[in-house]
Amino acid sequence: MTDSSDTRQQGDQPNDDEDMPLPTNPQSVFLGGLFTLALLATLYVAAEVVLPVILALILKLLLQPLVRFLERFYVPRFVGALISVLLVLAVIGGAATMLAAPAASWATKLPQAIPQLRDQLSILKQPIDLIQDASRQVQELTGGKASASEPGAGIRPGSLVSTVFSSTATITSGLFTTLLVLFYLLMSGETFLRRMVEILPRFHDKRAAVELSAHVEKDVSAYLLTVSCINVLVGLATAGEMWLCGMPTPLLWGAVAFALNFMPILGPMIGVVIFLGAGVLSLGVSWWAVLPAGVYLCIHIAEGEVATPMLLSKRFTINPVAMIVALIVCYWMWGVIGAVLAMPLLAIIKIICDDLRPLRAIGHLLEG
Repeated sequence: MTDSSDTRQQGDQPNDDEDMPLPTNPQSVFLGGLFTLALLATLYVAAEVVLPVILALILKLLLQPLVRFLERFYVPRFVGALISVLLVLAVIGGAATMLAAPAASWATKLPQAIPQLRDQLSILKQPIDLIQDASRQVQELTGGKASASEPGAGIRPGSLVSTVFSSTATITSGLFTTLLVLFYLLMSGETFLRRMVEILPRFHDKRAAVELSAHVEKDVSAYLLTVSCINVLVGLATAGEMWLCGMPTPLLWGAVAFALNFMPILGPMIGVVIFLGAGVLSLGVSWWAVLPAGVYLCIHIAEGEVATPMLLSKRFTINPVAMIVALIVCYWMWGVIGAVLAMPLLAIIKIICDDLRPLRAIGHLLEG
């Protein structure tokens, strides 16, 4: 009788790997909500300091396998970190060199292109008028002047180009900080983990900390590397189909597709609109102009419904509602760069929550 009772009690005990404890103290929930709000406000106010550090952390997780691979061939960690930073700098410099002129050209053409699109596509007249009215109101609120009777007055070449290049200047100003932090993160290696293990009192806690750190780093690095490779392939496929369709500057459109693919749901929707407008402006009003947007949509469907689920499996799926909320919050905090970083950050949060027992319920809520 006792044995059966003990067996039943053991069977009723939840498995530690599947246990998802919930906070039962209302005060803890309230304090957790206040902490979350304070953290978001701090991230928003200190964006100039926080954003380069977050970029460096994400790049560190992405490039850490490269540094360890070089260490296997007896390359010092200092040299491996330097090679990784130079690789990032070369990629950014090469992309900026190739895409700066085409991007500036399209940014200059955009204010005149919007009235042209409105005239050529009557079905888009009302949405475009709404966009122009909203742009004019925003410009008036910020001290600018725009005439309602002038077509395209809400979006002027000077203001648009200055906005684009001011954002570029802001990104460039934080690039040095990002690369500096990235270099020291890669070079320091396991210093922070080693110090934390030394502080922990018990051997069981030390071993758990090391295993948790290795597991989280492995999963996050695998996710970031997989997503980056997928997005690169989407960018190359988009550039190829733009070239086949006769679109100018196909590399620019490939880079746009690469960046938009970091924003699930909203990114492809924006991409279809962008490629449709670019097709009409470059190829005229015809069925041929719809082909770039249509092929891009097919590429996205193949990637989103087949490639990504097959490669990332169930562990890395994210709730669509959580995706949208993360995109909105990160865009509010850090602008376009924040929207691009939203999904990697959300995936990192989910992976960490899945591996930490007190936060396992949050990871389950974020799961798709």
